[in-house]
Amino acid sequence: MSNFIIAVINGTQARFFTLEPAEWPDYESGPNLIENEGLLSEANQLHGQELWANVKTGRNRGSSGQAHSYDDHRDNHAVEFEKRFAQNIINKITQLTQTHQAQQLILVAEPQILGLIRNTVATKLPKQLKQQDLAKDLCHLNSNQIHSYLAKKELLPACHKGSYT
Repeated sequence: MSNFIIAVINGTQARFFTLEPAEWPDYESGPNLIENEGLLSEANQLHGQELWANVKTGRNRGSSGQAHSYDDHRDNHAVEFEKRFAQNIINKITQLTQTHQAQQLILVAEPQILGLIRNTVATKLPKQLKQQDLAKDLCHLNSNQIHSYLAKKELLPACHKGSYT
């Protein structure tokens, strides 16, 4: 059982962590940030032809060779892809909070993604779950660096070294 669920998210991936106590606190450092299964955004992994039939936006050629400009609504599709990714993240957070009986959720995400997720998560999770948000992209850091950063921000307890008694 972990008191904390930590979701670290950017536009292409979501990484999920739990804060686990040391098994032998006198001999091991702890608590430790343990990474669980992550998610990848399907749309942001695809490029060009894999995602769109025509890679150039807003262009079409008429029979006379003149180009016609039009709006192909790619921005609307991109927003829809982000919403789907956000919904997958919310489902994963819900699953982890139930599995680990977490009491606190820390969302660390790029500001745009954080805005999509913040309000929806609050309505789907148990009322007693405390939620804290941080608008920052930390996905490129390893678990120790993330733990250290969040401890400096006083969002997580710091990792203490075990003493050999």
